[in-house]
Amino acid sequence: MTSAYMDNNATTRVDPAVLQSILPYFSEYYGNPSSMHSFGGDVGKRLEEARTSVQSLLGAEHDSEIIFTSCGTESDNTAILSALSAQPGRREIVTSIVEHPAVLSLCEHLERHEGYRIHYIPVDRLGRINMDAYEAALSEQVAVVSMMYANNETGTIFPIEAMARMARAKGAIFHTDAVQAVGKIPLNMRESAIDMLSLSGHKLHAPKGIGALYVRRGTRFRPFLRGGHQERGRRAGTENTTGVIALGKAAELALSHLEYENTRVRAMRDRLEQGLIERVPYSFANGDLDNRLPNTASISFEYIEGEAILMLLSRAGIAASSGSACTSGSLEPSHVLRAMDIPYTAAHGTIRFSLSRETTDAEVDWVLTQTPAIIEQLRRLSPYWGSNGPIQSDKGFEPVYA
Repeated sequence: MTSAYMDNNATTRVDPAVLQSILPYFSEYYGNPSSMHSFGGDVGKRLEEARTSVQSLLGAEHDSEIIFTSCGTESDNTAILSALSAQPGRREIVTSIVEHPAVLSLCEHLERHEGYRIHYIPVDRLGRINMDAYEAALSEQVAVVSMMYANNETGTIFPIEAMARMARAKGAIFHTDAVQAVGKIPLNMRESAIDMLSLSGHKLHAPKGIGALYVRRGTRFRPFLRGGHQERGRRAGTENTTGVIALGKAAELALSHLEYENTRVRAMRDRLEQGLIERVPYSFANGDLDNRLPNTASISFEYIEGEAILMLLSRAGIAASSGSACTSGSLEPSHVLRAMDIPYTAAHGTIRFSLSRETTDAEVDWVLTQTPAIIEQLRRLSPYWGSNGPIQSDKGFEPVYA
């Protein structure tokens, strides 16, 4: 059966070249990289080569600014908790209302159980951050600002550099969750005001279970995990050797494919998005269409349920998402769509299609062929849909039950 994988913001396939790069380290080169003998020393050299590769992808000044972690969530938590520990006299945090749960859940915990004040900055209908509200929230009481570089559902890119400079002027540490941005758009940490940046390997064709945290040299830092001397004493625990080497190789490949991501992948995304909107009435794209990731399309199909769409898409061999993978089990519209004030009749039927450099024109064609019929089938069953289209009254849209 023809298939199409359009859920790359949830996870990507491990690149075959990445897989080949790590296979010897499961059997032939198995030493502990912290050991003094050659079995470990040779592995340790490969870890440092991987660190340099991640440094290059981020445009960082020095490889010592890269700390390997287990995932993006650990990187996010480490960054925020380190900033709070380094500035105990400051008891406020600024973040956005559309952050990933890796940030929002921690902030909610700190607010409820540790007494921190959290400023949740709203977004507009296009998912753009409210810069006036952001500026008003900044003060010398703010320990850390944590803002995602690009939204995982809509792809909307935030003005991170401007926000980082504003935070620095108040003495706050600035962290960005760049899990979705790294490997898709160019980054240059040498010329950035960002203090800390999180990334995750499985979003850029490395395996799951490996991530990294960029920490600018000179930034006050407190370890999250304590124990051994690994990662220059900043992240204890025996190194995930194969994961680190894989991330290094994935970083090399991502850097070499940046132009492709922003030309060919973007063109396929646009063809998919425009084709679906042209073929399916009462549908529209979400997010800032002029300033977003090149691979992400969030499309609302009004008057139907996203879960039903995903089920029928899956039967047709198409993998997509109704929002972020971490919240897709919920029947409620995602917190991102609610924050953007997307109409209820559209938010429930929103599907995220996310492409990668492995996406093909044939996959795009398959989605364009299958999706319109699926939407039409589901609308015939919808209480909001009649023989002539959506059912509307003076009070707005009302369901009509058989």
